[in-house]
Amino acid sequence: MNSIKIGKHELKYPIFQGGMGLGISWDRLAGNVSLNGGLGIVSSVGTGYYENRAYSKKEINQKPLGSENFYSTEGLHAILKNARKICGDAPLGINIMCACNDYSRMVKDACEAGFNVIISGAGLPTNLPEFTQGFDDVALVPIVSSAKALKIICKRWLQRYNRVPDAVVLEGPLSGGHQGFTYEQCFDPEYQLEKLIPQVKAEIANFGDFPLLAAGGIWDKHDIDKAISLGADGVQMGTRFIGTYECDAAPEFKEVILNSTKDSIKLIKSPVGYPARGVQTRLLDLVDKREGPKIQCISNCVSPCERGKEAKVVGYCIADRLYDAYAGRKDLGLFFTGANGYRLNEIISVKELMEKLINGEDS
Repeated sequence: MNSIKIGKHELKYPIFQGGMGLGISWDRLAGNVSLNGGLGIVSSVGTGYYENRAYSKKEINQKPLGSENFYSTEGLHAILKNARKICGDAPLGINIMCACNDYSRMVKDACEAGFNVIISGAGLPTNLPEFTQGFDDVALVPIVSSAKALKIICKRWLQRYNRVPDAVVLEGPLSGGHQGFTYEQCFDPEYQLEKLIPQVKAEIANFGDFPLLAAGGIWDKHDIDKAISLGADGVQMGTRFIGTYECDAAPEFKEVILNSTKDSIKLIKSPVGYPARGVQTRLLDLVDKREGPKIQCISNCVSPCERGKEAKVVGYCIADRLYDAYAGRKDLGLFFTGANGYRLNEIISVKELMEKLINGEDS
C-alpha cells in the first residue's frame, strides 16, 4: 500500500480515519491513527465537553452555553496538545462541518492550534481558504458527494483564492451520520460509491491532480483495493475505528454498535436537514411517539437547526443526544454508525486494525 501526500504532508498509508463527533474521535483515537501511519482526524464538535467540560466557560444545566462554549477554543487546543503527546509531529487532521455555527472562527482556531489538515463537509466549503490565510502549510480537503459539488468548489476556490483542494473526500451513501443525499438517493444504484468514484476522478482532472479519498462503507483491505482500482488514491473510514480500545467514546457506546444488527441501522431525520444513519434505539422509539426528551436549545450548535426550530420538528436536540451517546447513556443517546456497523464484533487496538487494513484480515 503506497504512501500519499496531502498538500505538504505525507502519510505512510492512504487511510484517513473519519472525524466522528461528538467526541468519538478526539485525542486518543486520532493520535493513535496518526502514530500508526494514517491520518487521525479530530472532530471539532462539542469541544466544550472535553475533559468533563473543563474548557466551557458558561453553562446551563451542565451544558456548554452557546456556540462559543460548545465549540470551545481552549478545548480544541487541549485535544490537539494531548493528541501530539501520542503521535508527535505526525500529520493530524480536524473535521469541521460547514453547517456548524462559528465556522470561520473554528477554522482559524484549528490553524492556530496546529492542525495540519482541515477536512470540511456538511455543506459546500466554498469559502474555506478565506479563513486559513497566513497558514499556507495547512492542507484543505473538502468532502463532496458528487462531481458537481467538487466542480463548484474548485471553480469558486480558483476564482476567489487561486487554489484548488489539496485532496478531496468523496463520501458515498453508506457512511455513518449525515448524508449528502436524499433518502431516495441513498438506495439508488446510480448514487453508490462505485459509480461516483470515476465521475469525481474525471472532474479532478479538469483542475489538475490531487488525491481522491473514497468513503462510506469501506470496511477492509478488499474494499480499499477495490476503491483504488476504481480510481481512488486512498480511503476514509469511520465506523471501523469505533471498534478500537483507543476510540474516545464510552464503552457503552461501543456496546451499542457491537450489539447492532443490519436491520437496526437506519436512516433517520436530523435537525441538520440531511438524512443521517444511526442505530434505532429507545431514543428514536420515543421520538417516533413524540415522547422524547425536552428540547431546549442551549448550545446553538448548527445553523440549519435555527436555534432549536428544526429540533422541535424532528423531535430531538442533536447536540444533547450526541453527547449522551458519547457519555454512554444508552436510553437517550443518538448513536451514529455506517451501514456496516453491525459487522463490528470485537474491540482491538488501532495498531492491530491498521495492520489488518494494510495486510489483510488473516495476515
